[in-house]
Amino acid sequence: MHKPEKHPSLIRVWALASRPHTLTASIAPVIVGSALVSWWETKLKTNDYDIDGLEDDIPLVSLSLLFATFACFIQLGTNLHNDYADFVKGADTDKRVGQARATQKGWLTPKQTAGGATICLVIASIIGVHLSKITGYNYTGAKRYDLVMILIVTSSVFNAVAYTGGPYPLGYIGLGDISIGYSGLGDLFVFLYFGLVATMTVPYMYTTIKGSNSSLLKISSLVAIPIASLATAIIVVNNLRDRVTDVNAGKNTLAVRFGESFARREYAILVLSSYLILIPMAWIHGVTWLCPIFSFPLAIKELKAVAFGGKDGSALNAHVGGTARVQLIFCLCLAFGIKCS
Repeated sequence: MHKPEKHPSLIRVWALASRPHTLTASIAPVIVGSALVSWWETKLKTNDYDIDGLEDDIPLVSLSLLFATFACFIQLGTNLHNDYADFVKGADTDKRVGQARATQKGWLTPKQTAGGATICLVIASIIGVHLSKITGYNYTGAKRYDLVMILIVTSSVFNAVAYTGGPYPLGYIGLGDISIGYSGLGDLFVFLYFGLVATMTVPYMYTTIKGSNSSLLKISSLVAIPIASLATAIIVVNNLRDRVTDVNAGKNTLAVRFGESFARREYAILVLSSYLILIPMAWIHGVTWLCPIFSFPLAIKELKAVAFGGKDGSALNAHVGGTARVQLIFCLCLAFGIKCS
């Protein structure tokens, strides 16, 4: 006879549900965006442009920390709502091959995980509204809300619950059938929000506060592409691993729609293109922008297992985290290279 599964501590249960180890995907792009702003200010000062730093009461580090905190709570809310919604929609069953899910195991009720998601997203909204006020100062000194930041905040909160969908809370407004992940748009969502938006928002806030030109935003949009690609690669491994059980739950990810071979090729393209794009970046801005190449040995290991190997099912669990580590080290190296250029 099998021994009954031991119930983890309450702290461990909430950690399993919120998946704090995934927060590197939120923080790493913000580090790169902050490095870009710091590099840009140094570059302007070196070229004798007449600029001031950020307002004394709004240092760059505070702006970056606020946005990083916002991004973390968005991801925590997304994770908790995913734990809730995948269970109530039938995607998380006892046949699950991924890491344990608190709601599916019965360690938390759906109401508890949905409530946790709500708390996280309310906190994210408060921080986001505050950021919109910071960037909303106009040149007459009057207060206003920055509409771009409001759009980022509201769409991020909406997408956090729409990613998996489910009866709460979208059902209350007649949108209970909407699901980004179940419709196969999860890869695009991650690319846009955990890549482009996460990387470019700090540079955007800086240029808005400073009244600067758009050159920094153009540069940050190029830099965001490899970060977005690696973030998307993380979800590709997840969807490749879960494709069999996702079919039964009606979760039509790209791995389900187009099959195993497509998912493995997609992973290879996303990872390899992230390193190839470093070449034009280094050509334009300097050789130190090639620093992320130091993370490539780790990427090779993941490529061999996911794109070119035969690992499948639960054997891919380690490579979800492995791909996240590649993205983290890539971003840290890139931030260092940007600062040193």
